[in-house]
Amino acid sequence: MTQAGQWGYVTATAGATVTATLVPAMASGVRLGDMVRIATGISLCFGLVGRLWWEGADPERPEAGRRLAEVVLLGETLDLDRPQDFSFLRGVSVSPSLGSPVHGATSRDLALIYAKPSAPSVAVGSLHQDPGIEARVLVDELLGKHFAILGTTGSGKSCAVAVVLGAVLARCRHGHIVLLDPHDEYAAAFGDMALPVPPDDLHLPYWLLDFEEMTHVLCSSGQPYREVEANILKEAVLAAKHEFIATSGGQDYNLTIDTPAPFRLLRVVEILKTGMGRLDKPESSIPYLRLLARIDSLRKDRRFGFMFGGLGVEDCMAEVMARLLRLPPGGKPLTIISLAGVPSEIVDVVVSVLCRLVFDFALWTRRGRGAPVLLVCEEAHRYVPRDRTLGFEPTRKAVARIAKEGRKYGVSLGLVTQRPSEISESILSQMNTLFSMRMSNEADQRFVTMAMPENAAGLLSVLPSLRAREAVVVGEGVAVPMRFAFATLPDGARPQSETAKFSTAWGQEPGGGDFVPETINRWRRQIR
Repeated sequence: MTQAGQWGYVTATAGATVTATLVPAMASGVRLGDMVRIATGISLCFGLVGRLWWEGADPERPEAGRRLAEVVLLGETLDLDRPQDFSFLRGVSVSPSLGSPVHGATSRDLALIYAKPSAPSVAVGSLHQDPGIEARVLVDELLGKHFAILGTTGSGKSCAVAVVLGAVLARCRHGHIVLLDPHDEYAAAFGDMALPVPPDDLHLPYWLLDFEEMTHVLCSSGQPYREVEANILKEAVLAAKHEFIATSGGQDYNLTIDTPAPFRLLRVVEILKTGMGRLDKPESSIPYLRLLARIDSLRKDRRFGFMFGGLGVEDCMAEVMARLLRLPPGGKPLTIISLAGVPSEIVDVVVSVLCRLVFDFALWTRRGRGAPVLLVCEEAHRYVPRDRTLGFEPTRKAVARIAKEGRKYGVSLGLVTQRPSEISESILSQMNTLFSMRMSNEADQRFVTMAMPENAAGLLSVLPSLRAREAVVVGEGVAVPMRFAFATLPDGARPQSETAKFSTAWGQEPGGGDFVPETINRWRRQIR
């Protein structure tokens, strides 16, 4: 006998998944993502509708066949003696039996399930099933175990990043976040909380490069030239480092080619010229000439001024790290590194250096003295591609090291991408909280399903139909997996990533007749 308000009854169970046969009169009102409750006799289970289908349907006989729903169980309550004020427990200890009635969860159920947790949390939006209920994420679990925001272009990823980081910083005013911004879109979103660092304000001295990065920048790209030049460069740089320490009165510790110690590039040039002068055969000087020509071109190219500019050399590593990591925050806990104006041939090296410095600083900080740092990588598929033949291997190593070991040293990673199927599967699997926004590409959907930290296939079935700003979130950063809408940002706090409105722009004359020469001037002078 069917109870009043009953949606259906259990007809199959398999692990954390339940199949329910729906009552025909109620079937039309059941939607994907709805929360249901199922009594077991000693507990009350809750789950989300992840799949709906009609078995044995006949268009000419609508009453034929069975309406079925697949429910993914999320948790339960054992507080049957106080159903109006229960405590929700993740996981299910008692599975529903066959024939158990299935009811839709009430607003009170949802409010208790998604209630503000006792652990530190922040609100990032509102629940899909009931917009009056806040969608909250757990701060320590979200940041301490890495997270990713995934979604196709136009789904609202940039605004989602701004909402999540803004909510965290509103609660933690003395945070330390480094955001790699490849499209120069986030500076306007955080106002006074952020320190924007454009290329002309970026200071990343060449001596901070490790040898692999240095080889990529200074040596020829093809073999065997690269190997020969790299061996010559290694000897020259190591000698220049020892000389700088000796002349500056510093301590000559166990110096290696990868030690981030200052040296004079002009002294490297002198050592290369001296070595070239000792050669007997003119053709043997070709590797030296290539290195000298490359160093000379970099020093003269103002686009590389943030790395190779200036004649003086000083040990400014402490100032560089303090500014990068916001130590102390000084009211601006977020550093936004704009990569839009960084030359394309060196941008991967810059990202590699930044990621490596963030991790190594935390690694060598005495326990208890440092501060946790969050590194957020936009366009993450560019830096950690699934195909190892693409991208820059040192960057991949640096990001992978944070993903695998960063939690031990207080370094958290946030990855943002519109092509999750092109990102390294091993690195994405380390992201313990996934915000999945609209995705229409089947390869991306399958890849995200495989990377999910828990059984959330039912939730992911709605990814193609999500609206802008909507997301499904699962993992350690939320008490219960949920579908929700991110909070709406005011106009002045949105990232500058909107798609151009062609109908409006093409309906009027361009603004000012001098914008073409102005653009060319900015282009030549590398001014964003």
